[in-house]
Amino acid sequence: MKVILLQDIKGQGKKGDIKEVSNGYARNYLLPRKLAAEATPDKLNTLKQQEKAKAAQAAKEKAQAGETARKLQSIIVRIPAKSGGSGRLFGSITSKEISDALLTQHEISIEKNKIVLSEPIKNYGTYEVKCRLGHEVTGVINVIVTEDK
Repeated sequence: MKVILLQDIKGQGKKGDIKEVSNGYARNYLLPRKLAAEATPDKLNTLKQQEKAKAAQAAKEKAQAGETARKLQSIIVRIPAKSGGSGRLFGSITSKEISDALLTQHEISIEKNKIVLSEPIKNYGTYEVKCRLGHEVTGVINVIVTEDK
């Protein structure tokens, strides 16, 4: 019997897979537990439509991530910070501060967990900070840390 898996099943496959299983396994285990549905032509068509919609959504998100990466190359984020006598900051610049400054200065929203700091920013200066925008697209944020007046 052909079934469409509604959940991941160990040893059988992932959600959305179409599998050929024995009649007893399907009728006595998969169907009563709502782990699978019988593969009728109507359900197969619905599955194809859902896969097509997911692919279109993924393409749209990838295009948006690419556009955001292009925007990030041309902008500079300025972050004022207080420091001690030797030019070292009292704390460090965090990814949350970079995210907030990016939103207020340029109206671009990037979650703090997508901003990757290779090492903490503890001095004044110019830094290039990488960010993961999703769908294997990365961008670079130019950050200038200035003295707070």
